Amino acid sequence: MAVFINLTALAALLISIFFSQTKTKQGIKKALIKALGLAPQMLIIITAIGLVFAFLPPELIRSYLGGELDLFQLLFSAFFGALMMIPSLIALPLAGSLIEAGASYTPVAAFITTLTMVGFVTLPVEIKELGKKITFYRNCLAFVFAVIISLLIGVIM
Repeated sequence: MAVFINLTALAALLISIFFSQTKTKQGIKKALIKALGLAPQMLIIITAIGLVFAFLPPELIRSYLGGELDLFQLLFSAFFGALMMIPSLIALPLAGSLIEAGASYTPVAAFITTLTMVGFVTLPVEIKELGKKITFYRNCLAFVFAVIISLLIGVIM
């Protein structure tokens, strides 16, 4: 999939160069400036994630997600997912292994949905790009809907 995405981006770049070299160069320059501006914040986010994983091993996470579903499990897994920033390629197999280890579907769904929908770790970047008000509302609504989705998944499964 990554190869397809990269080839598509390369093809689009070549087409853009064909139609307007000047605009393409301006676009690349703007993108690089934006990327360099975001780099320090992204480095801080990656460091924070690494520290959290160093202190919270997966075994500890599994111990809180197993057994009968209660409100603590649901909220714990939802908040934990909201605080983490894990790529889906890692999070989805982790969710599968949690379910195989005996975790309930609802807390795992809460973890995955808040992981992908809520961005507490990325708040500084999001506030900078979108503003405080939009960031606050987006994250609060995303959290509420993620919990609703996880409850529905628990009912369905």
